[in-house]
Amino acid sequence: MKALAAASALQSLSGHRRQQVWEASAQKLQPQVVRGQVSLLQCAPINEDFLELPAAPEGEEITFDYQSTGLTLRRHPLAVLRPQLRKLQLITHAELQQLPHGKLVKTCGLVTMRQQPQTAKGTIFVTLEDETGNTNVVVWKRLREANETQRQALLHARLLAVYGRWEHDTDSGGQVRHLIAGHLRDITPLLGELHAQSRDFR
Repeated sequence: MKALAAASALQSLSGHRRQQVWEASAQKLQPQVVRGQVSLLQCAPINEDFLELPAAPEGEEITFDYQSTGLTLRRHPLAVLRPQLRKLQLITHAELQQLPHGKLVKTCGLVTMRQQPQTAKGTIFVTLEDETGNTNVVVWKRLREANETQRQALLHARLLAVYGRWEHDTDSGGQVRHLIAGHLRDITPLLGELHAQSRDFR
């Protein structure tokens, strides 16, 4: 019951998630028999008024979604954070698509994939996800080895900001687009307790 409530699966019975968890926790347990004797407080009367808890704010609901099921059907986490990201001048994937080849840009996203093919000579490819789509980032070996801060951001950030050059592949007629990283910044603390599920180096 507690697991279902934590996943907000009892909404039709109890309402919002906080109420679900409270009511699931308050369910009477079956009498416990210890060495043939009934638990001491089994028959004790319980006189409590109904407790109606306030609903959680959206950010908390999204956090609990990820913690309990690994995904959310609510708004994307970055949609919630977008006002803060705007202050950092970080644009969305959709906005990147409108920019010309060679433009210097700042963007960010949840790290959903890191890949280092054996044939890539140390290059790591990162996929960033925001509320508008997925951005492919190319990180050359020299950037990764530039200093420990860049290496740690690349390998461990859940929410990664990338400053770099936006490129359109000419062989594909500009259909294939990617971001050449020039500087990386780990901004994971903006997520609070919310952690994206990253599929690393597969």
